[in-house]
Amino acid sequence: MELNLRGKVAVLTGASVGIGLAVAEAFAAEGTNLLLAARNEERLTQAAEGIAKKFGVKAVGVSCDVATAAGVDKLVAAAKDNFGGADILFNNAGTGSNETIMDAPDEKWLAYWELHVMAAVRLARGLVPMMKARGGGAILNNASICASQPLGYEPIYNVTKAALMMLSKNMANEFIKDNIRVNTINPGLVLTPDWVKTAKQLTQDSGGDWEGHLQQVADEHAPVRRFASAEELAGFVVFLCSEKASYSVGSTYFVDGGMLRGV
Repeated sequence: MELNLRGKVAVLTGASVGIGLAVAEAFAAEGTNLLLAARNEERLTQAAEGIAKKFGVKAVGVSCDVATAAGVDKLVAAAKDNFGGADILFNNAGTGSNETIMDAPDEKWLAYWELHVMAAVRLARGLVPMMKARGGGAILNNASICASQPLGYEPIYNVTKAALMMLSKNMANEFIKDNIRVNTINPGLVLTPDWVKTAKQLTQDSGGDWEGHLQQVADEHAPVRRFASAEELAGFVVFLCSEKASYSVGSTYFVDGGMLRGV
């Protein structure tokens, strides 16, 4: 399927590893130029250089923390300086949490709010005018199945991802007049390095069968009985950001192997 993404410019956050890196490679395979954001400068540089060499696109890495206004400003300036703007924004930066409502301090709630919600708000304020000037574009926010079906150990993650999903709906209604489509993707279990790291930590005192632990998680939560690869999710992301999904506005898509217990 020809997605007509060659020569477009995509801005991706959390782009040096896991889902973000897989999505970057999927865009690059379509000929899309990339502005990649992450905090780890060394890993980000390696990713950008590797993608540019493999796919023959322009890939620029910007080391920044999009949970801060200064980090967003740096990324928006890089989009203007390197590409004259952007056509696509994939808000992917985020991380899980572990707390109870009764014990979590205000500072932790606010930190996740900045990362999961305000980063998307600030990036929209910076990039939407440039998208509009280029004739339109697409924004896709990576929330989580936990935005609708919370896991008990991470209330802050659940709440802020739910807020991101609602933000997407409001963005969609406001930006479509400028031919900018906004949607949300809610992944289920995706095998990222974070999952592997956590599984190894949890099993280190009981034999180290981290793969068995992950299989138990998949068996418990996903009818498909496995984790998705980051590449499986990436293909869907790229499609939603293409003109082939031109009538998709303000929607939320669950890519969860059947994990959602509802309709």
